[in-house]
Amino acid sequence: MEKNKEKTPEQQQYEKMQQQYEIKRPILKNCLRAFLAGGIICCIGQAITYGFIYFSNFTEQTASNPTVATMVFLSMLLTGFSLYDKIGQFSGAGSAVPVTGFGNAIISAAIEHRTEGFILGIGGNMFKLAGAVIVYGVFSAFIVALVKTALIQWGVI
Repeated sequence: MEKNKEKTPEQQQYEKMQQQYEIKRPILKNCLRAFLAGGIICCIGQAITYGFIYFSNFTEQTASNPTVATMVFLSMLLTGFSLYDKIGQFSGAGSAVPVTGFGNAIISAAIEHRTEGFILGIGGNMFKLAGAVIVYGVFSAFIVALVKTALIQWGVI
């Protein structure tokens, strides 16, 4: 209430009008949608992993890399056909948080800037996002490798 004393009557009236017309967001519904969509994406990823194990000569540990590549490829394909946007509108963060959201972000930048050419348009804008992910991924892998090497040298593992 102390904030209202500092505001002019016009500001207070505008704030009341804003609260009246503000769209109420269904938080629980949005959370459930995100949970279900993210869960379905993860179930699809698990099915792909089992497919690599069952139909190919992969183990549970070696099937993870081709599974991630397949999921990113599928999200890029769905984005190209304008289907991933519909999934994203329904599920919100449920489709953005898994690795498929990364694939969607990369290919969306490529589609949006394709008229600017291959190098400056597609390549440049794709790597604005992917570059940071790649740099921090490589850097963190380097740090983990250093720590593991040190632990092996010290006889901890």
